[in-house]
Amino acid sequence: MITEHALLDVLPGAEQDFEWAFGEARELISASPGFRGLELLRCLETASRYLLLVRWDSVEDHTVGFRQGPSYARWSELLHRFYSPFPVVTHYESALSTSSSVV
Repeated sequence: MITEHALLDVLPGAEQDFEWAFGEARELISASPGFRGLELLRCLETASRYLLLVRWDSVEDHTVGFRQGPSYARWSELLHRFYSPFPVVTHYESALSTSSSVV
């Protein structure tokens, strides 16, 4: 499994509209083969900055399956107008993992 990382700088003042649009866009990405889950995190220090983490089975599931698939045009239409600058997307694999358990 890999994790897609995208730092999203949204136009200030458009945060609520972005979150609403992302709610719709989430349905598109979650239907893609190889999709395993996502988190959209809002920055505490900069209200218009978000971190998107998407888990995929492989890089190709994201770069080919989703980005070249039939849902990507609608995804772009919903979300790309909010970004300034356009985000850089990178992919990561696990190097170390830790979790805590509460008893």
